[in-house]
Amino acid sequence: MERLTDGEEVGWTGALARNHSELDYSRFCFPGLPPLRLPLCASVSLLGGLTFGYELAVISGALLPLQLDFELSCLEQEFLVGSLLLGALLASLVGGFLIDRCGRKQAILGSNVVLLAGSLSLGLASSLAWLVLGRSAAGFAISLSSMACCIYVSELVGPRQRGVLVSLYEAGITIGILLSYALNYALASAPWGWRHMLGWAATPALLQSLSLLCLPAGADETAANKDLIPLQGGEATKSGLGKPRYSFLDLFRARDNMRGRTTVGLGLVLFQQLTGQPNVLCYASTIFHSVGFRGGSSAMLASVGLGAVKVAATLIAMGLVDRAGRRALLLAGCALMALSVSGIGLVSFAVPMDSGPSCLAMPNATKLSGLPGDSGLPIGLSPPPLSTTSENQGEPVLSTSKKTKPHPGAGDPTAPPLPALSTASSAPPSAPEHALLHWTALVCMMVFVSAFSFGFGPVTWLVLSEIYPVEIRGRAFAFCNSFNWAANLFISLSFLDLIGTIGLSWTFLLYGLTAVLGLGFIYIFVPETKGQSLAEIDQQFQRRRFTLGIGHRQSTSGVQYSRIKESS
Repeated sequence: MERLTDGEEVGWTGALARNHSELDYSRFCFPGLPPLRLPLCASVSLLGGLTFGYELAVISGALLPLQLDFELSCLEQEFLVGSLLLGALLASLVGGFLIDRCGRKQAILGSNVVLLAGSLSLGLASSLAWLVLGRSAAGFAISLSSMACCIYVSELVGPRQRGVLVSLYEAGITIGILLSYALNYALASAPWGWRHMLGWAATPALLQSLSLLCLPAGADETAANKDLIPLQGGEATKSGLGKPRYSFLDLFRARDNMRGRTTVGLGLVLFQQLTGQPNVLCYASTIFHSVGFRGGSSAMLASVGLGAVKVAATLIAMGLVDRAGRRALLLAGCALMALSVSGIGLVSFAVPMDSGPSCLAMPNATKLSGLPGDSGLPIGLSPPPLSTTSENQGEPVLSTSKKTKPHPGAGDPTAPPLPALSTASSAPPSAPEHALLHWTALVCMMVFVSAFSFGFGPVTWLVLSEIYPVEIRGRAFAFCNSFNWAANLFISLSFLDLIGTIGLSWTFLLYGLTAVLGLGFIYIFVPETKGQSLAEIDQQFQRRRFTLGIGHRQSTSGVQYSRIKESS
């Protein structure tokens, strides 16, 4: 028998859970082989993120041939790109109920079926209507899958692996974006190449489904005895009538500090977007252009170079999230974002920067930007069509130039000119005295991308998958995710109006101020959850109410187990 810190004894159920780990369904899928649960969970997370990132970014290469084959106007291009956002918003509204009612595994498998149908619709499309239908189905599928994947993996693995495996989803998003760029380039000159670009998105989803077939439906199924449910690395609770029940309205009530948890979740997703990450990155190509990379090379470097930086930063986050902790990464990332975006704003006072060409100037560009990821998400963030992507889960991904956004006057040649819509390629070569400032802006951009990728990018969705009780986790995650998509859309739609009102430099400085406010929010409200089981995180929130994080540093090494008392 083992003892708790308060002197109580842990029964044989807790000892059995810790000494014998969890019953591993992968043993039955692969008899005679070592347990493969962790590799299978890793593949589910990675392939889910890869599907998300690929689906978000593939439109960047497919839009030009689609515009030529279907003679799409600017408005039709915007509608085609935005249809993915509509599907994702719908999934964020209803997906939580599906995840809680049908289960996490079933939700992922169902989303893969929807994605397969959407990919077939896109690959075989003969009209704009079929393209929009396919994109909407794809948006619904990746949004639902992003939520279910993060929750499923976080519940199935132990506290020591949870941070790495959930963050792997974010790494998969960025890899998927880079893969889509590579395939877009390879298929650009192929006959009907866009059909292959859009249709192949189903491949990683099918591989993910194969991995899921060898994993249990959830943590509950890892028990041999229905009355014994060993969970994350040693939790043991009883199922049945003792489980608490939550309604959606409980998210806003004081019960079990659900209101405090919702404050943390909404605060993270809103500050993730209000720091202007999708819009700041739309100037990446302009900054590359300003330091001497002319023509198409600036756009290529902005996409591939920033993509490589994001992958590296995400891998660093994966290595640190279970060591330094979630709270430390959020604080460090938010602080660096505030400094770097403010630096870009200050530089732009001395060296004015223009944005990329609009849809009217380039038929294959669209003005819809910042489709949120994780989305994020996960999380994280999403790509506008031609050369911009931003992530989320997502969460938000990477962005390159030639990005503009929807505006009431879009597509109207008689509309008054919009602010900051001049063509970057027409800018004169950089003056020698401005070279240092241009390189400073480039460094700030790299720091901004890195800070987001090891802070808000992966950690937001990891924290969301941890802080809510299992009975309402799907609905709570989806509720916060819907605000993520809505806030991203609002930031994108208000970008040009904001520039026209206060100017580009002050817009960037405003984003820097928002990041400072986000830093204060994280310090006050977001607790550290590394190394803790989901039940221990639940107890922490029940105890702390709204004093989360104030003057508190937690040491989670050598986590102690505590008895879970369940309400009747």
